[in-house]
Amino acid sequence: MAQTAKSVIGRPVQVKVVQNGNEIAATAVKQINYHIMGYYPITPSTEVAETLDSMKAAGEHNVSMIPGDGEHGAAGICYGASTAGGRVFNATSANGLLFSYEQLPVQSGTRFPMVFNIVTRSVSGPLDIRCDHSDIMLAMNTGWVILMAADAQAVYDMNIMAPKIAEDMSVRLPIFVAYDGFFTSHQKRRIEIFEDAQVVRDFVGPFVPTASTVDPANPVTIGSYMNDPDYINNKKQQAEAILRANDVVKRVFNEYEAISGRRYDVLELYRMEDAEAALFILNSAAETAKEAVDALRKEGLKVGLIRPNLIRPFPIEEVRAALKNVKGLVVADRQDNFGAYGGAMAIEVRAALQGLADNRTQIAAKVFGLGGKEFFVEDAVAMLREAVEIAKTGKVEVYYDYVGADPGDSSYKAPKAFNPLSEAEVTGLITVEEKDGKLDVKGNILRNLTERPSRITQGHGACPGCGLTASINAFLKGIEGHVVTLWHTGCGMIVTTGYPWSGHRSTYIHNLFQNGAATLSGVVEMFEERKRRGEIGKDEKITFIMITGDGGHDIGMGPSIGAVMRNHRMIICEYDNQGYQNTGSQLSFTVPLGQSTSTSNYGPFQRGKGTHHKDTTQIFAACNSPYVCQAAESNPRDLIRKAAKAQKYAEEGVVFVKLISLCTLAWRVEERIAIPCVQAAVDSCFFPLYEVERGITTINYDPEEQGKKIPVSEWLKTMGKTKHMLNPEMKEALDRFQAEIDRRWIRLKEMHKNPYL
Repeated sequence: MAQTAKSVIGRPVQVKVVQNGNEIAATAVKQINYHIMGYYPITPSTEVAETLDSMKAAGEHNVSMIPGDGEHGAAGICYGASTAGGRVFNATSANGLLFSYEQLPVQSGTRFPMVFNIVTRSVSGPLDIRCDHSDIMLAMNTGWVILMAADAQAVYDMNIMAPKIAEDMSVRLPIFVAYDGFFTSHQKRRIEIFEDAQVVRDFVGPFVPTASTVDPANPVTIGSYMNDPDYINNKKQQAEAILRANDVVKRVFNEYEAISGRRYDVLELYRMEDAEAALFILNSAAETAKEAVDALRKEGLKVGLIRPNLIRPFPIEEVRAALKNVKGLVVADRQDNFGAYGGAMAIEVRAALQGLADNRTQIAAKVFGLGGKEFFVEDAVAMLREAVEIAKTGKVEVYYDYVGADPGDSSYKAPKAFNPLSEAEVTGLITVEEKDGKLDVKGNILRNLTERPSRITQGHGACPGCGLTASINAFLKGIEGHVVTLWHTGCGMIVTTGYPWSGHRSTYIHNLFQNGAATLSGVVEMFEERKRRGEIGKDEKITFIMITGDGGHDIGMGPSIGAVMRNHRMIICEYDNQGYQNTGSQLSFTVPLGQSTSTSNYGPFQRGKGTHHKDTTQIFAACNSPYVCQAAESNPRDLIRKAAKAQKYAEEGVVFVKLISLCTLAWRVEERIAIPCVQAAVDSCFFPLYEVERGITTINYDPEEQGKKIPVSEWLKTMGKTKHMLNPEMKEALDRFQAEIDRRWIRLKEMHKNPYL
């Protein structure tokens, strides 16, 4: 939706569009025409990549979209691309930024510019996906320039100004553009943009590399080892560069005003001309706070507002000038520097005023809005009234405090929703015995097992028809005795643990994709060590299970393989729903060839995913895990039998179980045909049912022998997400997909025949 804005003589034509912050960031990226975007999906920043990928499928830009295997990998892609002499972009949030953290000082320390949008979000743990500033504030000391975009218009404008600032020859540093998750990223606004993208490209100018790793005529060394005297000199040069950015930012702001008519200053001052009391606050909350300023001005109170557009380098001189006549100041942070008596901005403002002989400003630090907690005009009024009281008395009664936190009733005891499962309730139905070098399972009778209580209770928030809870509960039916489960971030974790409730009747742990297996290794080792020391009964038995999915074995594959190498006693169970479904069905390496996701769109200029899906089962088999297998809920007895074998084999080391897990929402499958859809995946040999015991492969269900084998196109017909693969223009991709499935199936049959394969 766009409408033409009135043109101003001497300025390029602008049009009005209605977009949210993420969409308008993508629009700016498209207009700039970056060379590379390295990315990885994480809420609430994922829409930036989704929008750009949709645009690319429609032929609207030429930006090369490169999915990482995690945010750390995405940051590495961006760094590598920036050393090769082009313009680079990325976007992430929260723990994604932290997972990139190791790469950030490398990028700035070697002086390669790029633009990185941070859609601010709470940092885990515990897990929360709403807005605060705990992510961007943790990145303040990485040597990057940081712009703060208060609204969607600023997101567009700052994204256009950012590369010009970062690439200035006196700066040559990477730059963040940070804006509020959900408040700015997802709210639609009317925004003015340049009608002609060439205006943007002319403003930014061509990228001028200072060095290139792809110029054989001029070889370079990047990231060399430095001794002490050289290193401190390098840091001194970097420090001077970011301080020079202060003047460059102001100059670029002025140049942008000339073509857009929109003025940005490093500090936005609202009614500060005679203010004696003020509020210092960041981003979207400032718009709410302006209403509070207006209300108190009507009462005759001299109050004002300060909001920075730039926080690195910190605008010390401008802050000092703005506070010259202010006696009482409240600095409100959407983040806390724990133990420092205030958030990052409170610390920065206090530091800025140190050493001023005539400083009269007394400061109170407030922490507000964590985890996306709403900030109301009344909250801002209360902060400003406190600033007025400080100005009047010259005293700060409360130096540091949280706003909006509820201490609760310390005498309250939560009622027990259900009793923990007793060992007797989950023991005694299944036995596993050694037979001819393999394990034989007895007692796998579905009628009896249905009476065994589920370890994940009713009341979870999964979508109707979700294969995840059904598959995992069926798998857990085959596990005898006590269990401890660790869940990666994903649908399974989110829908079963909405605080203050839990759908788990046994001990549950959460950790992020990239460290789940290592975390469970620590649990297993501590359990065994405490048994050895006599702190836990020597006969105590617990089965430890890590459950992953939603692409978790993209980021998490390395740590999982590390657990296999350590030979820890655990089960790794992967529910394969072929995408990052918990964040909106983005591209994962588990997505099959040609299939469409929100970051591998199907369109005139793009044909879905361009590579084959990752075979994690064979990866774990190649690691010499004592037992790996694939199972499906459409074959429940086989699934439960494999769970029982997995528990027994876990006494020898890490075992791996892979379950196909239908996602009705992302796969676009009616709930009533969920099981036939899963069975079609099995019958087409896309997801064969087999196991590898101590290196020996056995196919458990052969659709060819049963006369039930079908072409993969029959499976694709059952899903809305894959029907485009049956279009004539997708014939080549469909043939490649069928050929790869046939190749893997033939190879598996040969392994089944020959114990040495």
